[in-house]
Amino acid sequence: MSAKSVIIMGAAGRDFHNFNVYFRNNPDERVVAFTAFQIPNIAGRTYPPELSGSLYPQGIPIYDESELPDLIEKLNVDEVVFAYSDVSHEEVMHRASLVNSCGADFRLMGAFTTQIQSMKPVISVGAIRTGCGKSQTSRRIAQLLKDRDKSVVVVRHPMPYGDLQAQRCQRFGAIEDLSRHECTIEEIEEYEGHIQQGHIVYAGVDYEEILRAAEREADIVLWDGGNNDIPFFKSDLHIVLVDPLRPGHEVRYFPGETNVRLANVVLMAKTGSANQSDIEIVKRNVAALNPDAQLIQADSVVSTATPDQIQGKRVLVVEDGPTLTHGDMSFGAGHVAAKKFGALEIVDPRPYAVGSIKSTFEKYPHVKEVLPAMGYGENQVRELQETINAVPCDVVLVGTPFDLARLVDCNKPLVRVSYELDETSTEALAGILDRFLEEV
Repeated sequence: MSAKSVIIMGAAGRDFHNFNVYFRNNPDERVVAFTAFQIPNIAGRTYPPELSGSLYPQGIPIYDESELPDLIEKLNVDEVVFAYSDVSHEEVMHRASLVNSCGADFRLMGAFTTQIQSMKPVISVGAIRTGCGKSQTSRRIAQLLKDRDKSVVVVRHPMPYGDLQAQRCQRFGAIEDLSRHECTIEEIEEYEGHIQQGHIVYAGVDYEEILRAAEREADIVLWDGGNNDIPFFKSDLHIVLVDPLRPGHEVRYFPGETNVRLANVVLMAKTGSANQSDIEIVKRNVAALNPDAQLIQADSVVSTATPDQIQGKRVLVVEDGPTLTHGDMSFGAGHVAAKKFGALEIVDPRPYAVGSIKSTFEKYPHVKEVLPAMGYGENQVRELQETINAVPCDVVLVGTPFDLARLVDCNKPLVRVSYELDETSTEALAGILDRFLEEV
């Protein structure tokens, strides 16, 4: 009987992981192509033979997702595996309907089919959408464990946008490693905060290899999730972020709902900025999905060292890119800080956007008053810099979790904004971690 012909729909992350752990050495199912969505500059490349294994000596081609119907017919595809995240349930089923209408089966792979077992305890942080507050939560958990004399290694969800073979297994222990590995802005946003706190970070493409390397340095492995994806590792304590600024999304997005159902702890951040009625909606939905999960209500405290540079000034707000784009948020910490510290005006960046930055605003029309810090390559970083420098303002308010000044040469003062979990939720997390450490 011939092997089943498979296409994996992805975005340079979950798709590669599913292939590595399930398909790479599976003679009964042959992956004939990947398709790419969400992330630029992935389609047109090849998943390299060094990663694809002996069954794929030529590697595996990566196509744009728009080509999927033609590929199903041309390659006689039996099954299409959907393998990316932060997509509404409705959109997932639209894709399923398209695939089925082309004659192929449509598959969603379950958590336990694709998770790797660690030899060390694993704590995982996930969410129901991009931009819920995973980064601040992961940083705080790592610090709490470090305060308890535990060596923690953070393993970050993949963002392999460069040379896939070179990015097979990456270790970040110093700021200089970000340049050495030629990280994009999207990667720097996730790694820099951990590195500055003295935490080792691993990321890349092959998460079996990454996990084994991390285990050699760690008492505890901390999975820092991306988008709203489920962990790649079997978790002993799964903490999931929900967002009262997007009430109802916890039951409307894939695989965010799966995360809530798997959670041991659900943390609702941003409660200080939310309406009580929206908070109650989220609480009811969480209780219906997972009544056994412990719920923590938290606030995200926004601060800056120089509030006087904001008060009474015309500001350009630069925010985390993915939070605004496929996270569907219209603002982030920078916008909150502009309001909190009395900015005279938040200047609309759209009339001054160039190139791919202009295209981003056209693709995501809900983004209006703030500038997404897009930087998936050198050209996009240059266009981001050109856009920033063209905006007529007094100061650039940076709500991204990294030092933008290291990457762009700005012609205006930059003011950084930080955001961390409040003390009440931190104490609740500390209690949970103490109980966890007693049990492992």
